Amino acid sequence: MSDARDKFFDAPAVCTVDSPVGTLLAAATTRALVSLQFTEPDTLARERDALCQRWTARCDADHPVLAQLRVELEEYFAARRRVFEVPLEYAGSDFQHRVWSLLLQIPYGQTWSYLDMAVRLGDPKALRAVGGANHTNPIAIVIPCHRVINADGALGGYGGGPWRKQILLDLEVGQQRLHL
Repeated sequence: MSDARDKFFDAPAVCTVDSPVGTLLAAATTRALVSLQFTEPDTLARERDALCQRWTARCDADHPVLAQLRVELEEYFAARRRVFEVPLEYAGSDFQHRVWSLLLQIPYGQTWSYLDMAVRLGDPKALRAVGGANHTNPIAIVIPCHRVINADGALGGYGGGPWRKQILLDLEVGQQRLHL
C-alpha cells in the first residue's frame, strides 16, 4: 500500500554518506534531495532496503544530487560551508512546510527556541506542534532542526540524539572542525 508521499516523488536514488556524526542515509530524485537521515550501524541495511523498496529506488552513489550533497556535507563538516545549495523537495502538511521553511531561515551558528519558532509562525501556543514538525523533518542537517533548543537554553530533543545535536551546534559556533 502506498501513501500520498509516494506520488510526490519520481523514483529516487539512495546512498549512504559517512560523516563525523555517523552514517547518513540519503535519497534524491532527479531534481532534488528528498531525505537525509541518521542511521545506526545495526539498522543501516534494513533502513536502506526499506527506503529503496518504498520509492523503488536504486543504490547510486554517483547520482548528481547525491554527489552534490556529499561535497556540501564535506565542506560543512570542515567549517567551509554555512548554507547548503543542494535542491530540496519534501512532502508534508502545510504546517510542516511552514516549520521546515522557517528552520531554513535560522542563521548558521545561531539557535532559536521552540517558542521563538511558534511566535514567528504566529501562534505562541504551538510549541508542541513545532516540536512535532521538527521531529518529522525529512532532511537532517540541511534543514537545520538541530538549531532549535528549549527556551531555557537546554538542548531539547533531537531525532539523531542529543550528542549529534551538540556536535553540530559546536561545529557551527566554531568550536571544532570535523572531517569525513
